[in-house]
Amino acid sequence: MAQHRMERKLHNGLEEAARRNDFDLAAYSEQAAERTGFSNYSYWGSTLRVFFRNRLAASLMVLLVLLVIFTVIQPYLPRQYEATRVINHPITRMQMSNVGPGMSNVHYTAPEGVELVLTPYDDPEWAAVSNMLMTLRARTPFTVIEYGDSWVRAQVGEQTGYVRNDFSTKLRLPEDTAAVPYESRSNFPIQVYTSPEDYTNQGTELFVRRSQLDIAPDGLSARTKANAQLRLLPGEAPFLFGTNNAGQDMWSMVWSGTRTSLFIGFMVALLEALIGITVGVLWGYVRRLDRLLTEIYNVINNIPTTIVLIMFAYIMRPGIQTLIFSMTITGWVSMARFVRNQIVIIRDRDYNLASRCLGTGTARIITRNLLPYLVSVIMLRMALAIPGAIGSEVFITYIGLGLPVSIPSLGNLINVGRKLVTTSLAYQLIFPTVVLSVVTISFYIIGNAFADAADPRNHV
Repeated sequence: MAQHRMERKLHNGLEEAARRNDFDLAAYSEQAAERTGFSNYSYWGSTLRVFFRNRLAASLMVLLVLLVIFTVIQPYLPRQYEATRVINHPITRMQMSNVGPGMSNVHYTAPEGVELVLTPYDDPEWAAVSNMLMTLRARTPFTVIEYGDSWVRAQVGEQTGYVRNDFSTKLRLPEDTAAVPYESRSNFPIQVYTSPEDYTNQGTELFVRRSQLDIAPDGLSARTKANAQLRLLPGEAPFLFGTNNAGQDMWSMVWSGTRTSLFIGFMVALLEALIGITVGVLWGYVRRLDRLLTEIYNVINNIPTTIVLIMFAYIMRPGIQTLIFSMTITGWVSMARFVRNQIVIIRDRDYNLASRCLGTGTARIITRNLLPYLVSVIMLRMALAIPGAIGSEVFITYIGLGLPVSIPSLGNLINVGRKLVTTSLAYQLIFPTVVLSVVTISFYIIGNAFADAADPRNHV
């Protein structure tokens, strides 16, 4: 009775509202009615929304994308050295070995009025200079005309200059060093400079713009007009990460090595996915192949991956193709087993049985009914396979069986740099290690975050 009164009251209220024109009845639309039967839920849209709620993973995703893009375009940027180029000094032809990292290739800034010695160098913009007048043989006598704790002013023939006064020269000095002039000599070869400062790079010439010099008429000497920047090489390109023992630019070497390692990682992940998905789907869906593929899996899976990598490194010529082949030959197994287990779970569900009853072909069932359910987990496995492949490349190079030294890779750079970790050249290990850590950690965190986001139970 109460329900009847409520319905009557509601009906009367609607009639009263209609008489007052409080609302208009909606016109019937067949298309609008059809849309009400569908959900606005989007699996991939929801997956991406959940993923980007993880700020750490989203930030690392952006960082990783930028790093990969920069790694690709780095050789085409201005002021870049070739990765494998041995950089030689233009005058001495000596390798620019073990130059420390810096934002500029300016080695010294000489103040105004410093006298410099010019070395013949045919360039209209740059001049090769030093402030070293001469080198005296061991025990060559000279006259000290002014004494200083760090330097002494000396006269050699008609020329006057400065000689370093420290343990490395061991100058012969009288008891009263202030009583100048007096004769002295060194037990070792010594250099005589134009000023009490060594404006050279390990005894080699530096380079300065000619516009910053007042050059003498004879073209043999010059004075700085103002503070002049003396550079290691003519030009502006710095050694941001320094140079290695062979005189190669570590900045270019690190990014070239990153390109190589990423290429190996992506190729291994792609091949593992192609082989693993194909074999895994057939293994899980075609029942008569189950026994054969299970035996193949048991054989391959019981051989340690390290043994396979070492064996192929000995048998085949060291190179990128060898590493990719040896990693793929074992890596596809875990992907195939994972896909097979997922296929077994869903192969006998009602919609697959209905498809088979309707005569749908096996290939169509696999591509339309089975694989779409595995896209997210396959992407996760591929994301985790990339840092795994890079780690394997680093390991196999570390034990001396990886890529030849002529091919830059993160494994090669770390293998060389680990020998210098306790020296002042530790930067040759630090920079490639930092890049490797960023790449591998980013892939692991992004892969796991994507796996969580792909779980429909997290789609609210």
